[in-house]
Amino acid sequence: MTLTGESANWRLDWPVSAGKRAGRAQLKSRNEDFRVSECLWPEEEEGEAADFPVASGKQDSGGEHLCVRLEKNGDNTEFVARELAALAGCRAFEVGFCGLKDRHAVTRQWFSLYRPGQEQDDPALLRAIGERWPVLAGRRHARKLRRGDHRGNGFELVLRSVTGEREIVDQALASLARCGAPNYFGPQRFGMGGGNLDKALALDPTRLNRKRGRGGRSASKNVLYFSAARSWLFNEVLAERVLADNWAEPMDGEPATVEAAPSGPLWGDGGTTATGPQEVLERRVVDANPRLGALFSSTRMKPERRPLVARPEQVRWQWLDDQTLALQFFLQPGQYATTILADIFELEDMSLSRNNKQSG
Repeated sequence: MTLTGESANWRLDWPVSAGKRAGRAQLKSRNEDFRVSECLWPEEEEGEAADFPVASGKQDSGGEHLCVRLEKNGDNTEFVARELAALAGCRAFEVGFCGLKDRHAVTRQWFSLYRPGQEQDDPALLRAIGERWPVLAGRRHARKLRRGDHRGNGFELVLRSVTGEREIVDQALASLARCGAPNYFGPQRFGMGGGNLDKALALDPTRLNRKRGRGGRSASKNVLYFSAARSWLFNEVLAERVLADNWAEPMDGEPATVEAAPSGPLWGDGGTTATGPQEVLERRVVDANPRLGALFSSTRMKPERRPLVARPEQVRWQWLDDQTLALQFFLQPGQYATTILADIFELEDMSLSRNNKQSG
């Protein structure tokens, strides 16, 4: 049953591809159980990014931006970006990165620092950064790194306290490698209990059409809340397709795409670019949530599409013991490890309980 925006209760757990999950598992019992390697440059191998040690001299000679690949453990991306700006003597918005990485993880990630004409100072800066985080690579680049510039992320994960029959779990993982999983947005996007959705309903949609000016921080929050509303409507449409068991195949009315893959709506002014039966389905789902749908009629958000299927590559797994499972896979940008795992397991994020203990 769909819970609508008229209710105080937002659905934040959506149908899974097999009808039910194969078992339960604990995620992020320690940071080292969740390892991510961001792949950016063509020379890097998918799933296991190659390093470019500065000492080897393998650096691009041109470019106003110094790109640094570092390893962080227990720090979130935006915190690291601010600290790098202070070390590099540049402004915070002059530090670029390709995507937000989890704080409760060991992640290898690229950052770009705007330092025109300061190539001779790069080694000293890299040494200073190395006193805070292990520096794995450094090279010059022509432009700032932006969201989605990377080729994808390689994951090495360990799930603990795994329950469920091993044979059924193995079959579910084999299906994941073969067919993929529903490409839902994760519940963290919607805030605690759907709080970001509540805030979206309280906003004036026309505020998105204004320039940021002095209200930049406020405008950024507005975009966050509208993005949450957009993502939730996408999940609701995908849930309908999962229940109908047609989420992995294009429907009549699918907008033409290069890959001709099944997609769902990122709602905008005008709603959806789908036609025929697919448009009817998408509009019916959004019409069931009229307050969220109405947010987009006054904005200049262009309707977009998002793949319905997340397709992990190079999926491998190994049972370390009866209750411990190690997994490796590679995901394209815009696909989330916790989302695809949640199609198989009822996940307990142990980093949340660690946070509560630290703040108690």
